[in-house]
Amino acid sequence: SGTGYALENRTVLSRVFPSLFRDSHVHRLSHYFQTLRLKLSALNPNGDLGRVVVLTPGAYNETYFEHVYLANYLGYSLVQGNDLTVRDGYVWMKTLDGLSRVDVIVRRVDDYYCDPVELKSKSQLGIPGLLEVVRSGRVVVANPLGSGILENHGLLKYLPGAANHFLGRELRIKSVPTYWCGDAGDLQYTLDNLPKLIIKTAFRGVASKVKYGGELSTEQLEKLRNTIKANPLHYVSQEYMLPSNAPVWETDKWVSRPSVLRSFAVAGESSYAVMPGGLTRVGLEPNLVEITNKLGSLSKDTWVLASEPEKQLSLVAASDSVPGSLSWEGMKLPSRVVENMFWVGRYAERAESALRLLRTVFIKLNSAEPLDADSHSLLLRAVTQLTCTYPGFMNEQVMAGDPNTELLSVVLDRDRAGSVTALLAALLSAADQVSELMSSDTQSIFNDLRDQIETLPGKLRSTLGSAPEEALDSPVTTLLALSGLVQESMIRGPGWNFLAMGRRIERVLQTVSLLRSLWVPAIPSKQEDLMLESVLLSVEALITYRRRYQRDMNMANGLDLLLLESGNPRSIVFQLDELGRHLETLPSPVNGSRLSAEKRLLLEATSSLRLCDMTKLALVEEENFVRSNLDQILARIQYLVSEMAVQLSDEYFDHAQEPQPLVQGDWGDLL
Repeated sequence: SGTGYALENRTVLSRVFPSLFRDSHVHRLSHYFQTLRLKLSALNPNGDLGRVVVLTPGAYNETYFEHVYLANYLGYSLVQGNDLTVRDGYVWMKTLDGLSRVDVIVRRVDDYYCDPVELKSKSQLGIPGLLEVVRSGRVVVANPLGSGILENHGLLKYLPGAANHFLGRELRIKSVPTYWCGDAGDLQYTLDNLPKLIIKTAFRGVASKVKYGGELSTEQLEKLRNTIKANPLHYVSQEYMLPSNAPVWETDKWVSRPSVLRSFAVAGESSYAVMPGGLTRVGLEPNLVEITNKLGSLSKDTWVLASEPEKQLSLVAASDSVPGSLSWEGMKLPSRVVENMFWVGRYAERAESALRLLRTVFIKLNSAEPLDADSHSLLLRAVTQLTCTYPGFMNEQVMAGDPNTELLSVVLDRDRAGSVTALLAALLSAADQVSELMSSDTQSIFNDLRDQIETLPGKLRSTLGSAPEEALDSPVTTLLALSGLVQESMIRGPGWNFLAMGRRIERVLQTVSLLRSLWVPAIPSKQEDLMLESVLLSVEALITYRRRYQRDMNMANGLDLLLLESGNPRSIVFQLDELGRHLETLPSPVNGSRLSAEKRLLLEATSSLRLCDMTKLALVEEENFVRSNLDQILARIQYLVSEMAVQLSDEYFDHAQEPQPLVQGDWGDLL
């Protein structure tokens, strides 16, 4: 762990100070990673060209960025536990095309969490049945399960003796003097010299803490002494070693901070290849005893200088495959990844639709001419219906009060499902799960959205009395930039297809909701023109409508533009046509049917819509003052498209039940 940080630090610094990096003749890291790739390929127990994956705990792990960077650099799939499954004695990765065998797993998950069947039963990070496959020799885990025992601090006491026994010589670099309290002599030495020793737990764990006896009071020392006596096997003491200091730029000045160096090595054919560099961590305060990533320590790159310029190597040369043989095989994505891409598209479109409608509502509420009661009610209730923030304006008391209070909640309340802030947070969460597929420009857009979530409350409240819609312009523009990057920069692979399908499905559902809220109810003609204009403004079609139909504000024309105009990228038929193209890229169903379930649903939705007469849809029933024909076709399309999303999820995202442990709870609970 840490290789990704070292690699990224060097990349960033070489861009910021290219001449300094170049003129210093810094040793390249490519050879180390080339050796790493060759070693992982050689570990393949199944022959042929093996699949190597990097197993990560997920986006909420503090070192997730490193896992992403390392996997991308090495060209391996980044997977989580639920991306893998055990079938027929092998480990498989779940992909859109079915199961793809995994031969080598680069483990970034603590071994205790790697198999809920035999280890920690409540773990959500591992692969059920993994240990059985490892024992059979059909998959290799690097580093091996159980190697975490080497992080036991008590072993440091015995390193000099181990070196003499196995190598016949002393360690070249002395180990820090260590005393294991499980040894009677070491225990007594520790208790007698507690004020000048560092105390650590022997076994690494979440609750592991480092204590420096010199910083403890007399009462604290006595308490620690009793704790060690009660469980001496669990504690280790070490001599206090004054850490080296490194210069760090803090705010606007250089400061000195304690630092530690972490180096990396990989086993080659006859010896270990050591990375010519490493990762230096520096503490945030001058006198820190413990310097770790969990405590927020900063990371610095470490350069090893060469006497002359080095030849630059590329990992491309390390590939032992035939050119083109991995062109699409290497691009196979876990089902979890394409599912998150699908929801990135849906959440982005959902947030954009909500923002556009809210912006329109703010414009109409603050217009020079006051709204009549019917228009006022329809617009506000459309906000609740589109965002599903019920009861909202469907509650008469809320409707009778100040609308700004509820509108602010719909925008800013992060804990309210359907609010703009909640949707943007969900979008960012889904994007974090697939950050390895996102370009640096796309990552910048997501960073902008994070900043806008933080600044939106102040901007919106400050403009509430004048032009609150202007506060919503920035997130709308940012979401449009995201859409443009997706369309123009992403490779047309499975990830892009599912992201695009998510957008198209959500745009249909949002447009249908908007039309059912504002165009199905019939109101007097003057107010109806306002509803017609509000919908067209919300879907970015008002200028097109005016240029095409000029002053003929007619509901049938509006329906034609938003339902059947195939040249309008906001129309429903346009979305359905695009969905059809994307569905053609998916793997064919295995049931032998000519049409998959989702294709049949799409065909019915498209046919029903194209057979409609816009004039009949625009007719109002005089009995209840609604456009019932329009409502029926919209409701049917809404059902069909929603069901299509469910079918896609069932077929490509959901998977069969995994192996389960024989007992619930940890094995330690049964001892």
